[in-house]
Amino acid sequence: MPSNSSRAVVLASGGLDSTVAAAVAKRDGCRLFLLTIVYGQRHRIEVERARQVARALGAADHRVLEIDLRALGGSALTSDQPVPKDRSEAERRDGIPSTYVPARNTIFLSLALAYAETVEAGSIYIGANVLDYSGYPDCRPEYLSAFEQVARLGTKAGVEGRGIEIRAPLLTLSKAEIIRLGTSLGAPLHLTHSCYDPAVSGEACGRCDSCRIRLDGFKAAGLTDPAVYVKDAVRT
Repeated sequence: MPSNSSRAVVLASGGLDSTVAAAVAKRDGCRLFLLTIVYGQRHRIEVERARQVARALGAADHRVLEIDLRALGGSALTSDQPVPKDRSEAERRDGIPSTYVPARNTIFLSLALAYAETVEAGSIYIGANVLDYSGYPDCRPEYLSAFEQVARLGTKAGVEGRGIEIRAPLLTLSKAEIIRLGTSLGAPLHLTHSCYDPAVSGEACGRCDSCRIRLDGFKAAGLTDPAVYVKDAVRT
């Protein structure tokens, strides 16, 4: 397969941020190779949304890999411990929440790196964000820079001088800015799912940190959130 720096692997969760990151990669002229990880998350509905997003964006390929992080636990997303609800913005910014999945981005980026080497992609796009995320340490710019160095040192591509760039185009954007950017790029935001604790039928709870951040972002952007919420959800 010939080398092609316009190929990009995108970590695609089916959520809002990763979908906008994929749209940015497409805007940048990249052929999209999407990678979705099924890791035992309670909000597994996002995996089907990722498949829909891949089709909508015309991805060249979409791989879905399964790993069982529930076997390790340590997070409200991979165990039966309750997901935090109805937290204020101040509470969300205080410490690292129980929805942090230990080493998740390191695991995901490692898999994306392997995929990128396989398809000879020149970059990996990730929807990491330091402003609206709840203090996750693996969304910080210094972490992403360090992982890019690991990619240079620990891959055949890096040794041969074909480093794989880690791109986080949403890193310093507010949620409202991300939503506006996605809208301007025609990203299929209506397909995205953000809730950490959805109903069995798939409706978002409207009360977890991710729902609150999403709802506040759409309000600040002056747009209507197309997501479907349970009837008793508190919407702003």
